[in-house]
Amino acid sequence: METIQLTYPHNLEKEKISPSVAAIGFFDGIHEGHQAVIQTAVQKAKEKQLKSAVITFFPHPSVVLKKGKETVHYITTVNEKEAFLSELDVDYLYIITFNKELSQLSPAQFIEHFIEGLHIKHLVAGFDYTFGHKGAGNMDNIQTFLSNEVEVTVIDKVNYASEKISSTNIRAALKEGDVEKVHQLLGRPYFTSGIVVDGDKRGRQIGFPTANLQIEEDKLLPKQGVYGVYVYIAGKKYYGLLNLGVKPTFHDHLPKPSPEVYILDFEEDIYGEQITVEWMTFVREERKFNGVDEIVAQLTEDEKNIRKYFQI
Repeated sequence: METIQLTYPHNLEKEKISPSVAAIGFFDGIHEGHQAVIQTAVQKAKEKQLKSAVITFFPHPSVVLKKGKETVHYITTVNEKEAFLSELDVDYLYIITFNKELSQLSPAQFIEHFIEGLHIKHLVAGFDYTFGHKGAGNMDNIQTFLSNEVEVTVIDKVNYASEKISSTNIRAALKEGDVEKVHQLLGRPYFTSGIVVDGDKRGRQIGFPTANLQIEEDKLLPKQGVYGVYVYIAGKKYYGLLNLGVKPTFHDHLPKPSPEVYILDFEEDIYGEQITVEWMTFVREERKFNGVDEIVAQLTEDEKNIRKYFQI
């Protein structure tokens, strides 16, 4: 897959771009609904013997359109999105910079520049996709802005348990720590990757050594607490107990929650390595203990429960 970064106005020449079938959307999470849009585009591209493309945006429009909001935490970071899309047999990934200039384009200008101008022959989008200044363009009126050379396919909403699958609902479930529901909405476990860095090393002193993860700043994390996770190290899967929190027993004012994972039946040195955790189940809330003995007793009980959950 070739990734192409674009900012308005881009200087690509239509005649030099292979015609394609493109899926368009922000696609934060690439959940089951997003996958329906993307996979439809890939399949139609194969049927038409054209290239397949995904058109997405960065940063999130709310960063530009809502004053005072400087950052957004993403269900799927740009790097994760790129890696996942490459597995879906997509040929081109266009990442369009969302800025004030882009937000001011009329629907007609947007279509002319980023659809017709990128040699898109067939556009696939979700039923609620909007484009152009103040979202004036939508999937009901899009044909009025397109030439007859461009076909459109609209994908209806995808539900889980009679609930629309959406990034908003996934964010709500993460906020509640309901990672099992997130798994269902995404169609896969929620995951976080990070580099193992030095920590306080208190876990090692009490028999529960943990790997402290340094993750991307804009990655959205579940609510604070203790979770059962899968841990992937150099392609091999392990089981783990992950604490996401501010370690209230030892710290009064940590600036933000940080993840540390106790990997079961594992003793190797992995400092500096990148590992991935899949959040499988919520175990308990983070709490403040009255000393080391209480911590050890609770972690022993947590490990017992998580071994039962994973049947190991």
